[in-house]
This record gives sequence, C-alpha cells and structure tokens, in this order.
Amino acid sequence: MTISYNGSLQKATFFLTGFQGLEALHGWISIPFCSIYLTVIVGNLTILHLIHTDVTLHEPMYYFLAMLALTDLGLCLSTLPTVLGIFWFDVREITIPACFTQLFFIHTLSLVESSVLLSMSIDRYVAICNPLRYSMVLTPARIIKMGLSSILRSALLILPLPFLLKRFQYCRSHVLAHAYCLHLEIMKLACSSIIVNHIYGLFVVACTVGVDSLLIFFSYALILRTVLSIASRQERLQALNTCVSHICAVLLFYIPMIGLSLVHRFGEHLPRIVHLLMSYVYLLVPPLMNPIVYSMKTKQIRIRIAKKLEIVKSLKCFR
Repeated sequence: MTISYNGSLQKATFFLTGFQGLEALHGWISIPFCSIYLTVIVGNLTILHLIHTDVTLHEPMYYFLAMLALTDLGLCLSTLPTVLGIFWFDVREITIPACFTQLFFIHTLSLVESSVLLSMSIDRYVAICNPLRYSMVLTPARIIKMGLSSILRSALLILPLPFLLKRFQYCRSHVLAHAYCLHLEIMKLACSSIIVNHIYGLFVVACTVGVDSLLIFFSYALILRTVLSIASRQERLQALNTCVSHICAVLLFYIPMIGLSLVHRFGEHLPRIVHLLMSYVYLLVPPLMNPIVYSMKTKQIRIRIAKKLEIVKSLKCFR
C-alpha cells in the first residue's frame, strides 16, 4: 500500500488498519466495540446529567467529575468514526489533514485527562487536609480557571505536532498499525530525521503527564500523612474511602498509558496483535470504566442512579 502523493499535502492519504487477517470477522468484532462505545457514551452522559440536574451535586468534587466525563466522551468520539468505519464499511483511507486533526484531538484530550486527574487530587487534598477552607479554596471561579488552563496547556503543547509532521515527506509504507492516528506511529513513516519530533514528544510528556503524576503522588503522600494522624480508625477509613474512586481513575489512566509506551518503544518483537490491543485498552478502558467506578464507589452518585431507575420502573408500571 503506497501513499497517493503528488506534491500536494491535501491529496495525500494514509491507510488505517483493523485486525489484520481477520477482515472477514470485522462484522462480529465490531459488536464488542459498539457495546463499549455505547456504554462509554451512556455512562458519561448519565454522570453529566446527574451532576447538571441535582443541585446537591453542585460541589467541586462533582464539577471535576463532570470535566472527566466530558474528556472521556471527547476521547471516545474522536476515535469512533474511523474505528467503526473500518469494521462496518472497510473504509481504511484517511487524508493527512483529517489524520492530523484526529491526532490533535486524541493527544490533547489525553493530556486534558491527566490535568483533570491532577485537579481531582488537589480537590481530595484540600477536602481532607484543610476541610475548613474547602469552599474558600475551590470556588466556582477557580474551578473554571483550572479547567480552562488544563485545556489551554494541552492544546498549546500538542498544536506544534501536526506542523512538525507536515514538514515531512512520507515515502515509506503508509499503512498505520491502528484504526486511528497517533504521533509516535506517524513520525516513524517519515523519510527524513525525526529527532526533533522525538525530543519535542518527550518534552510534552515530561511537562504534562510526568509533572502531573508526580504532583498526584505528592498530594496523596500528604493526604496519607494527614489521615494517619487522625486518632479514630473509623474516621481514617472514611477519609480514605473518599479517595478510592479517584485512585482507581488514576490507575486506569496511567497504567495503560505506560504499557502502551513500553510496547511502542521496547516491544518491537511482540506480535502485532499486542500493539493493537494495548492501543485500544489505552483509549477505551478509562472512558469505559470511570463512570462504572464512580457509580459503584461514590455513594451520592449511586443513590441518584438508583432513584432514576426507580422513577423509570414506576413509569413503566403505570403504562
């Protein structure tokens, strides 16, 4: 498969890949993917609906949860057209501008999610270590500024990537290993030196995911120190229980990200299916599991969902 390149970037195309060798089964393979996408959309929209309609959930913790749900929805929708396009219609061709646009949104939203997780750890730190000043520190105006700064930081850091890729000529194989576009994979297809892209990519990861993860770890070290100083065992457990959902969200985000990075850099000898599955785990598991985790582990969310289900059942009984 070669690129359709005649000197105009707008007419150049890449080719996406589904499950190689299983093209005849793409219709069946699409069923679990459709289920995952549907669950992600319904789950995150449910979280957003509950927070929007229930006044008792208009608190900093739930505002940050709404930001996380919006980010997860964005990640889901940024990959859905190309993934299902391959499985349903065998549409593998994607223009370079469209590919770079998808790449921008995937990487930007990944960094935004890292920032939101950091903001949520700050929320837990203030709530546990300085509860009397909680409402004074995390005001609505400050929460909005934190959300906007997360988006701005992520977008500005990712914005140079499409331009760095645009300067390359792509004369090698132009078949991508995934059903969507990622910077690390596309730059390997370039004919010229990619050292600038490598350095800038590492710089972006260090400035965002690296800094965020260290600050999250530091905030939980302070939280643990405060919790251990509480005399009552019951109070210690209650304080830690408020962090369980966030810790699960952090692990769901960072573990697949680290795994995918290790596979890309050191797993060239691994079967292609491993790379493919890790890429899907990285982009689909956090948006899928976050609503489930928060619905199960957060009492207020769980109660609201139960009430909504009771209302639906009662309406069905009247019919």
